[in-house]
Amino acid sequence: MTQNPATEPQEESLGALVAAASSHISTLVRAEIELAKAELRFDARRVGLAAGLFAAAAFIAHLCLILASFAIAYTLVGVFDWAEGWAFAVVTLFYLVVAGLLVFVGIRRLKGLTGMKRTLRSLKTIKSGESEPSRAEASPEPARPDQ
Repeated sequence: MTQNPATEPQEESLGALVAAASSHISTLVRAEIELAKAELRFDARRVGLAAGLFAAAAFIAHLCLILASFAIAYTLVGVFDWAEGWAFAVVTLFYLVVAGLLVFVGIRRLKGLTGMKRTLRSLKTIKSGESEPSRAEASPEPARPDQ
């Protein structure tokens, strides 16, 4: 059985093989970095466009809220025969109550932050070289993903 000389391994020195492998790895890493940059630029453009569209939609929704506020106030004037000042005051008071409730809920959500206690404990364990603590010791309170 004869072997094709093109497929036979050539006698190369170890240094030449390491240099060739290093060159190939370097080329591969550069190509991967260029691919990642190209993908990131493409994604950044899409994210930027989407953010602009969301901002435009939020602006239009804000304008609609203002117009709806006027409509509600004038409806109160027309239906209940209120003075315009009182109708607009009631609408404003309603929005202030809603804003206050949102602030209250937001503050309550912030109070539930744990401050990365488990991560800090894990880093201290790694730094001290101790074995990993048992599961019961590591998380005394269950993680709540909704907060």
